[in-house]
Amino acid sequence: MGGAPAEDLAELLTELKQRSGRSYEALARRTGMSRSTVHRYCRGEIVPDTYGTVERIAKACGASKAELDELYRRWRRAIASLEQRAAEAPGFVPSPPPADPDETGAAENAPVPDQQVTERDPREPRGPEAAGETPEPRDQEATGKTPDPRGQKAAEETPKPPASGVTPRRSRYVDVRPRTFLGMGLVILCVFVLTAGSSPARQPSRQAQWVSGPSWTLPETSVPRTLFGVTINTGTGAMPAFRVGAVRLWDSGTRWAEIQPERGTFDWAVLDRHVDGAEKAGLPVLFVMGGTPAWASPAGPLSPYPDGTRAAPPDDLNDWDAFLRAVAKRYAGRIQAYELWVLGNDRRFYAGSMETLVEMTRRAGRIIRAADPEATLVCPGMGQLWTAEGRRMFQRFTALGGYGHCDVAGIKLHQRTPSDPPESMLELVSTVDRAFHRAGIHPRLWNTGTTYAIRLQGPLDETRARNHAVRFFLTGLYARNLNLERMYFYNWGGTKIPIVLQAVGGVPTGAALAVEQLQRWLVHARSRSCGHGTAINLPENVWQCEVSVAKPGDHHEAAIRWTVGGTAETTAGPRVRAVRRLDGTTETVRPGDVITITEEPILIESRF
Repeated sequence: MGGAPAEDLAELLTELKQRSGRSYEALARRTGMSRSTVHRYCRGEIVPDTYGTVERIAKACGASKAELDELYRRWRRAIASLEQRAAEAPGFVPSPPPADPDETGAAENAPVPDQQVTERDPREPRGPEAAGETPEPRDQEATGKTPDPRGQKAAEETPKPPASGVTPRRSRYVDVRPRTFLGMGLVILCVFVLTAGSSPARQPSRQAQWVSGPSWTLPETSVPRTLFGVTINTGTGAMPAFRVGAVRLWDSGTRWAEIQPERGTFDWAVLDRHVDGAEKAGLPVLFVMGGTPAWASPAGPLSPYPDGTRAAPPDDLNDWDAFLRAVAKRYAGRIQAYELWVLGNDRRFYAGSMETLVEMTRRAGRIIRAADPEATLVCPGMGQLWTAEGRRMFQRFTALGGYGHCDVAGIKLHQRTPSDPPESMLELVSTVDRAFHRAGIHPRLWNTGTTYAIRLQGPLDETRARNHAVRFFLTGLYARNLNLERMYFYNWGGTKIPIVLQAVGGVPTGAALAVEQLQRWLVHARSRSCGHGTAINLPENVWQCEVSVAKPGDHHEAAIRWTVGGTAETTAGPRVRAVRRLDGTTETVRPGDVITITEEPILIESRF
């Protein structure tokens, strides 16, 4: 080894990948990641937050125990190097060294999403260059194009030379490309050391303990109806025509600037329609604060919206107080929850300091609780969790005691792109959970967002849209052990998004009806465990959540199973009686029958 720590890690991953003979696509299917994610890890463009991710790739390549030990040592060095350089950036909040995988209690085995979450793209130019981002590197398997044999193939097969360091930056990925060439003799020496085993002089490394059994097992509890939320994306006041459990108001004509166009003047028409519609449908409302009026911050930077809305906090926080009092007084007992800013760690939506945001949160908590003691307060939404800057701002809000003024933490969960497995969102939950553990707090979590670039991304085909919509909510059920309670799908009512549930005035799509079917499966269910892969004696790409169902005249156990890619065959156990599918059909099954699992979740019922 002679390169930077991130390169050393990537070098060994690449060697294992090439030795296995497996393509990036094949490794993606075996590990539950997207092929572009595996490619970036093997190229050293990003470093996984958890060793479990590295281990999954290595095991899929047939790594030996000595190689797993060496990978763990290199991963620790890469993480330590990244944190050291992040500490040099302004505004960094110190945190302990990266915890060992068996010390965090976090879900380890999910890939790292890498795109910021927010709400919509209001008429901004399309393409990564328009956002000031560097286009992602792509390989033959990611693009379907044949690379230049002197370019892509050489980049994949030639060991990376060392770099002088790794510097976090605001673009999408950490640049760990080499700057000088590494001698081939040194590479041969490294390979010899790896294949011969650990050197006697090397300090013993700690390998994550492998444990057979579900990822978590907890006391049974009812699956809440409110797990199934949607963000309303229309100002009509209409509600979904299929089963949902909660609604969130954003991009719905209810920004602060739209409700209060002038100091002392309020226009409640649109918000009244929403609240009336939700009451008639029996749906709890989450009202989102955000979008400072121009009159409250004349010199503040513009937000992404084309109407002059500001991203800055108000110049005078008394204006904030007055708006809060007016909303809370008018809707006391009718609006059940308040998200106290749409996105607190993205300067496109909030350009003030964390100190000011914490003070705004404190004031909001005091004012809303005085008007409506039963209301739930959701701290300002936090996204950009794949970036060092986003995490620093999130940690800063935490360190300043911001979460002491709320009941719930709002986080923005998303895949890198809508075509990536929804289960990849679990990595962001793990990132948040580790940060809260370090701070000694354990708030409830609501997922309140999606990617900012969602309107720039193409639609999914009907089958994948249906499967991913259902697995979006199953990912929320899977993360129960990390305090995740609600999933607000973005959005309901809009059509310029990759997965459409229902257009305003239209009928529910197949994706919406599949989400409704999932809720029917779980309406009388009590969740007790979730896990995946060989740890629970299932194929590597199979995920599962187990529940108990108790309804009049029928008590039984059930498991929802699906794959993150491809298919797998499982055998019906001795008590299995039926398989239910998202189209509403039911198939009788006998013990010993083969049950094929696909990316479409199924419900497997068993007798008590």
